[in-house]
Amino acid sequence: MDAPSLMAAYQLRQREYLLRITRAMNSRLDLPSLLRLILASAAELVAAPAGLIVLYEEDEPVEFDESGTRLEGGRLRIRAYYGFSRQLLPTFRPLLEFWPVPGSRAELQDNEALLDRYRYELEERVREVEAHLGRPLGQVIGLPLVFEEELLGIIYLFRTGSAFTHLDWEFLQGFADQAAIAVRNARLYQQLARERGRLAAIIDNSINGFLILTPGRRVEVINQALAAMLGLSKEEVVGRPCDQVLRLQNVAGDNLCDEPDLLPRLLESPLRCEGDIPRPDGSHISVAVTYTPLFDERGRLANIIGNVVDITPFREEEEIKSTFVSIISHELKTPVAIIKGYAQTLARPDAEWDPETARQGLQVIEEEADRLETLIDTLLDVSRIQAGGLKLDLAEVDLARLLERIVAAYRTQTERHCIELDLPPDLPVIVGDEERLRQVFTNLLSNAIKYSPEGGTIRIGGWVEEDPRRPGRQRAVIYVADQGIGIPESELPHIFDRFYRGDTGLRRRTSGVGLGLYLVHAIVEAHQGEIWIRSEVGKGTTVFVALPVDERE
Repeated sequence: MDAPSLMAAYQLRQREYLLRITRAMNSRLDLPSLLRLILASAAELVAAPAGLIVLYEEDEPVEFDESGTRLEGGRLRIRAYYGFSRQLLPTFRPLLEFWPVPGSRAELQDNEALLDRYRYELEERVREVEAHLGRPLGQVIGLPLVFEEELLGIIYLFRTGSAFTHLDWEFLQGFADQAAIAVRNARLYQQLARERGRLAAIIDNSINGFLILTPGRRVEVINQALAAMLGLSKEEVVGRPCDQVLRLQNVAGDNLCDEPDLLPRLLESPLRCEGDIPRPDGSHISVAVTYTPLFDERGRLANIIGNVVDITPFREEEEIKSTFVSIISHELKTPVAIIKGYAQTLARPDAEWDPETARQGLQVIEEEADRLETLIDTLLDVSRIQAGGLKLDLAEVDLARLLERIVAAYRTQTERHCIELDLPPDLPVIVGDEERLRQVFTNLLSNAIKYSPEGGTIRIGGWVEEDPRRPGRQRAVIYVADQGIGIPESELPHIFDRFYRGDTGLRRRTSGVGLGLYLVHAIVEAHQGEIWIRSEVGKGTTVFVALPVDERE
């Protein structure tokens, strides 16, 4: 076979090989694997024993204007290598600082003078690499990977012995065009995967509930926040109809999950509703749900997005405000009415009261005025706590002496209870606000009496122990234990909440605004202390107050 025939057969085999490799490249979307395939295939095309692929950082592409002038951006990194060990890669730094496209690619390919200058500059860089490498690299060819005037990177191939020919350049340039398309596709796929992962992370870590429904209102996606609200796992709800997942009670508004007839309205504008989600443990949370349509490129409904916001705290705040108005108005009116009634009675011009009757009436007025003052002081304390302004007048406090005085005062106020004081002889002095601590233990002892209507023993005791929150330091623990009605376990988590009074008949019959334990808790925490309760219905309640010990010399 003559030389032209051999050349034609060689070119045909290269084109067939190029076609196979192009198909293989376009089927790969994993960028590292794709780059290794591109480099190995390019080297095989021209029998090059070594090569590199360098790419610009994905967020810093290099672009050229119409004249081929490089615009801003770009930092090269070696992303694939062939015929070298990884340890040798730093020696190729000169090639990472070399711009291989001094003009447009077409201009470079058609202009021999420009091509010669490009080859000369490239070979100068290669000689610099060889000086650091300590061995020859031979001939080099640099193939720019360009996609729509965006320079993605360069393929470098090295071959000792015969030089690269113009035919090699043509074949490799066609190959580089296909490789650039494959690299661009792989990068877009990676970018899409990252964006999907980022979006999934944002959705899954959102504090609000989130779900994606099919047009048929079946659950496609649900995030962790909504799963937690429902008390279910994500696997339990995906694929199920929306009305079996988001089972709202006491609904106000347009609940798309329960009313499929609302779908036409959804296509025009988002729908909103509020309701309660029952949980497997018997509790419920209040939520606001907004349904928003998501359309495809043809304007058809693709998905329904549900945004679920936990509004339980807002509902609780509204309930607290309502409770506040109701309780406070009642608690304020009662002493005011009594004071006014006795004052009007004593001031009647047509009656003459004996001194004892007048004294008793004035005593009632004084007691109710004291009650009114206590209530006002309590409300002011609550206001200060809410504003972060509860200040303590710190000094040394002898807890034993303080408790003895409180117990002595209360023993004269009850005949049905036996109040016992059982304190260790070495109960230490603490640093605190004595009046605020008096308020704490007075409130606890008053509650113990109030919620022990059948009488019984009320025991106040304590001990000293190591402070678990301050290793190496001590704290004094004081307890107040009664034999009263006790507190249901379900109420214990709320016992220190504002205006919380429980739901027993005795609590409903006794006066109070549900602020005592709230204030006690705030005062103890202001002393860097801790308070907790143990209780059993029908057997009594024990409240523990732990206060840091003063260890100053």
